Amino acid sequence: MESMQGKEAIDLYEKYSRGSLDRREFLKRLSLLVGGTAAANALLVSLEKGYARADLVPADDPRLITEDITFEGATGEIRGKLARPKGGAKVPGVLVIHENRGLNAHIADVGRRIALEGFLSLAPDALSPGGGTPKDENKAIALIGELDQESTIKNFVAAVKYLKSHPMSTGKVGVVGFCWGGGMANQLAVNSTDVSAAVPYYGRQPAAADVPKIKASLLLHYAGTDEMINPGIPAYVEALKKAGVDYRLYMYEGAQHAFNNDTNLARYNKEAADLAWKRTIDFFKEKLKTQRV
Repeated sequence: MESMQGKEAIDLYEKYSRGSLDRREFLKRLSLLVGGTAAANALLVSLEKGYARADLVPADDPRLITEDITFEGATGEIRGKLARPKGGAKVPGVLVIHENRGLNAHIADVGRRIALEGFLSLAPDALSPGGGTPKDENKAIALIGELDQESTIKNFVAAVKYLKSHPMSTGKVGVVGFCWGGGMANQLAVNSTDVSAAVPYYGRQPAAADVPKIKASLLLHYAGTDEMINPGIPAYVEALKKAGVDYRLYMYEGAQHAFNNDTNLARYNKEAADLAWKRTIDFFKEKLKTQRV
C-alpha cells in the first residue's frame, strides 16, 4: 500500500474507532480505498490485530508487586490494576488512564513500566460500572462512548484519592492518559486539586473557562498529524497562559494519534514514543519526587 493510501486507511479507522463511522460504512469506504472487500477485511485485521503482543514488563516481574484491586467510586466499585516496586519505601502515585479500548493488556503493561521507574501506579477500568472491559475491543469502544462523562470523571477523582491515601504512597499523585484517557487526564487536572502533575497524550482539551481551575503542572504531548485533536490546541494554550498554569507542550512532527501505543503497529512511532516517554518519566520525577523547600 502506498503511504498516502495507508494514511487515508488509518484516518478512516480512526473515525471508525471513535464512533464517527459505523462498521458498515467504514468497511464500505475502506473497500473503495483499497480495491475490494477481501483487501479491506485483511487490512482491518492488520489495523485491529497487528499487535506487538509481548509485554515490556511481564505481570510476574520479580522487581514488582502487582495486584488487582477495587476502590469505591461515584458509581460503585471500580476495578483497577496496581503495581509498585518491591520494598518498603513509600513512592509517589501515578494514575494511568486507558484509551477508548478500555483497560487492556497494553495499559496494564504501561502501568508496570511506570512502577519500575519508582512509582505506585494504578490503572483503573472506566468500564467497571458495566462489568469491566470486554475482550472484544469494538464492544469496548462502543461502551466507552456510552459512559456518562461527569460520573466517569468522579470515578477517576476517587482513584486519585485512593492513590493519595494508599499506605505505600507519599501522598503526591500524578496522572497520565492516552487518547480518550488523555482527555480524562486534562479533566482530572481541572477537577482534582490532589493532582500535582498531569501528562495527557494527544488528549482532548478542556473548556477554556475551566482552565483557571488547574493547579497541576502539565506536560502536553501532541501528534503532528492529529487532525481531530490539534485544532483545540491554540485556545487551550491561550487559556493556560492567561491563567498562569505551569505547562510544557511538545509536538511530535510526522507522528500520528496514538503514536505511543506499541501494540498498534499502524500508528506506533518508536522515535516519538521513546522521546515522549523519557520526558514523561523525567517530568514525574521532577514534580512528584523532588522535595521543595
